[in-house]
Amino acid sequence: MSKKKIFNDPVYGFITIPSGLVFDIIEHPYFQRLRRIRQLGLTDFVYPGALHTRFHHALGAMHLMSTALDTLRAKGTFIWDAEYEASLIAILLHDIGHGPLSHALETAIFKEVHHEDISLYIMELLNKEFHGRLDLAIRIFQGNYERPFFHQLVSSQLDVDRLDYLNRDSFYTGVMEGKIGASRLLKMLDVVDEKLVVEEKAIYSIENFLVSRRLMYWQVYLHKTVLSAENMVLRTVERARELMQAGVEVPASPSFRLFLANDIRFSDFQTDPEIMRNFVALDDIDVWGAVKQWAFHPDKILAFLASSIIDRKLFKIIITTEPLEEDFRLGIAELVQEKFGITEEELPYIMISGKISNNAYNATNEAINVLTKYGKVVELAEASDLPNIRALSTKVEKYFVCYPKEIAG
Repeated sequence: MSKKKIFNDPVYGFITIPSGLVFDIIEHPYFQRLRRIRQLGLTDFVYPGALHTRFHHALGAMHLMSTALDTLRAKGTFIWDAEYEASLIAILLHDIGHGPLSHALETAIFKEVHHEDISLYIMELLNKEFHGRLDLAIRIFQGNYERPFFHQLVSSQLDVDRLDYLNRDSFYTGVMEGKIGASRLLKMLDVVDEKLVVEEKAIYSIENFLVSRRLMYWQVYLHKTVLSAENMVLRTVERARELMQAGVEVPASPSFRLFLANDIRFSDFQTDPEIMRNFVALDDIDVWGAVKQWAFHPDKILAFLASSIIDRKLFKIIITTEPLEEDFRLGIAELVQEKFGITEEELPYIMISGKISNNAYNATNEAINVLTKYGKVVELAEASDLPNIRALSTKVEKYFVCYPKEIAG
């Protein structure tokens, strides 16, 4: 069978699968699972078009990686075919460790387990299956390869991951402020001393990229209604976990039950193959199937949260730039306890509070370096006369509380 396939992507058009190994990885059940995990979790509660998946994003990021590498080759950077293929595989698999609903449930399903760790572990499992042919891809993914620019394309302040998700999420949500000139940015990339740089004439495009990233965070990823929905689902799963671990019968698929009934850490993945086998069987369908059943559960808190999500009766949310005053919090808490007849220990399930933050550019972490027209490499803020660049480096923090609209005055 021919493995020279193409995908028709609504964002970029035709995406070519360049090698048999890449094709086989895409065909693997571990990767096909990404078709069943939404890229943006519960964002479709606000933007109905946001139904794209991690599968879409991984293919798009691979396409942009190919474009970037072709650009660097055209500018004289020598790239072995093995390096080219390994870079495509590294970006293709960068999100393979995501659990259901992407980031929304990461803390509810595991204990101190990050999706990046699981991604690496799955890559190592695939490497065994493919007889060591992913060795170089893993080194690039980890940042252990002697040519750092490959890793920078996978993970940095200006990587193809970010370029794709901003483009793709903008397209599917319809939030056009997030649309970036990815193709122009990629054409402006170069390599100096084996590190990634951007030509000086791309500074305004970089500023546009950073502004778009900040806007997308406030308008999409941290949209107040999305925050409400995600925190409600998080508390719903946490309540199901608490009940299950207390011996109460809570319906769930076998794979989902394993993670709810046990406090699973990353070390458990490495010692018990059954955990990974169940993880790669876990997707959004398990969560939604369970939430639909939980809406009829005898536990009033679990049933209330689950039915509210299913019917999209989302909690009211208040976001402030300063921590909420204690009197205000206590007033809401009293009303919630009185309305729902719950204890103080049960209160965090119905009255949810937290903090969010956003900084579009972190110069201390993998700064974006600019190649000036005089051949000098300088950090972006130094190269730019635009005050926006420095402003975008500032971390913005906000505080929120959400609670049922039934008690909102």
